[in-house]
Amino acid sequence: MGRNTRKRRMPLATKIVAGAAALTVGGGGLVWANFYASAHEDHSGHNRTRSAAAQVATIDCPDVGQKIRDVPDRARGEVDGELATMDSQITNAYQRLATTRRAQAGDAQFVQNSILGPLKDRRKAIIDRIQLEINRAGGKADDNLDELAACQGRPADQMQNGDGQNGDGQNGDGQMDDGQNQGGDGGDDNGNGVAGPVADDFVDINDVQPNTRDSRNGLAADGDGGSTGTFTTDCGVNENNLFNSDNLIAAPGVDNGAHHTHDYVGNQDNDAFSSDEDLANADTSCQNQGDKSTYYWPVLRLQDGTQEFDANDQGGGAEGNIGKILKPAEAQIRFVGSRQGDVVAMPKFLRIITGDAKSFTNGDANANTSWSCSGFEDRQVTDKYPLCPDGSQVLRTVNFQSCWDGQNIDSANHRDHMAFVQEDGSCANGFQAVPQLQIRLAYDIPTPTVENGQVQNPYAVDSFPEQLHKPITDHNDFINVMDEDLMNEVVDCINRGEDCQ
Repeated sequence: MGRNTRKRRMPLATKIVAGAAALTVGGGGLVWANFYASAHEDHSGHNRTRSAAAQVATIDCPDVGQKIRDVPDRARGEVDGELATMDSQITNAYQRLATTRRAQAGDAQFVQNSILGPLKDRRKAIIDRIQLEINRAGGKADDNLDELAACQGRPADQMQNGDGQNGDGQNGDGQMDDGQNQGGDGGDDNGNGVAGPVADDFVDINDVQPNTRDSRNGLAADGDGGSTGTFTTDCGVNENNLFNSDNLIAAPGVDNGAHHTHDYVGNQDNDAFSSDEDLANADTSCQNQGDKSTYYWPVLRLQDGTQEFDANDQGGGAEGNIGKILKPAEAQIRFVGSRQGDVVAMPKFLRIITGDAKSFTNGDANANTSWSCSGFEDRQVTDKYPLCPDGSQVLRTVNFQSCWDGQNIDSANHRDHMAFVQEDGSCANGFQAVPQLQIRLAYDIPTPTVENGQVQNPYAVDSFPEQLHKPITDHNDFINVMDEDLMNEVVDCINRGEDCQ
């Protein structure tokens, strides 16, 4: 299929379907069944599984991509493709986890023997191919990558620590947590047909203490000193309905490489198969036509029973991303300076990923997005969705890495060429300060309610299915496709301390 025809610029469907305790998705997709309701419902109305095996809510796999370094350029495409296949394997294993709950309840070893064991073997085969491809291209593959083949099953409420690693998931035994001391949701659906979000993923914004966000990622680079200017680019809110479940940065050349749907603003020729030349020649939704950069993020959905255009598609309903797609009412995109001095121009086609789509299983080392409500912007959370009062918008804010290694537009794990500023606003390790991209999205969302321990009509970020729609998995992506004159204008404006657009 040609590049232009596979773009998902489809009108949003408005067909409403009745809610039910079980949702069957067509096209070979997931079947989410809350079958425990009749046999295991406690007096509070909560559904709880009674066996350790049934408490396995998701699959936790070490993130091989984050461990790969120094991949030769001529092996990058092959390695990225293998990593995308590995993501597909996890998705398929999670789908099997979600559709075999009866078997799990009857056999404590079912998850290990039928899901995790075979998954480890398939991951091992891919890791072997990755090592071979790196070595053939003249690189030196890490011999210890084999230790990352084994995955674990674990309860939904068991967060990883903050080191960004997978702890026991690397010990090679692939054993699941016994689940005996975990409250969890036991792997049941959330009452809306999918595994997440659950009531504990939300917090009343009034209960968030001001100025207590515990993540240093995304520290604002601007301040009283250094380069104090700003440059704002208006690229709309995806009025052209450009959606797809690709990820050109992390999985180039792979259809459905993200396993969730993205909103796109700016560049209008962005999918997995777009070359730099395609991006440079594309149209843009930005008012300043010199800005053909691509700005994209996973969509938010309201789980209200709406059947969207992708209800039966991979990346959409077939992978647990259901409900009405919510476009932001406003998308503010601006670039700011450095507290320590001037900034330098970003190279054309620089790629930046911020946040981590796998933070629920990877840990919070790369988590970044701040969630808040208008009128309460001194109260920011990373691991909860805010419940905002009437008249207040849900705010989704991210400050990108703004320290560049001065050489590369990308890196093997798509992170090492960029870094966050230090506490004093400076760049470490000889990195150079570039304009910091800041994106603030504002949404008009009816406030969900919690009844009998379940959240009603929740909103949630699209995610890899095994990440359970956790707010901590939110992330943003950017490819710089400003022309040279505009980028120089951005830099000059910021360094002169002016506010431009």
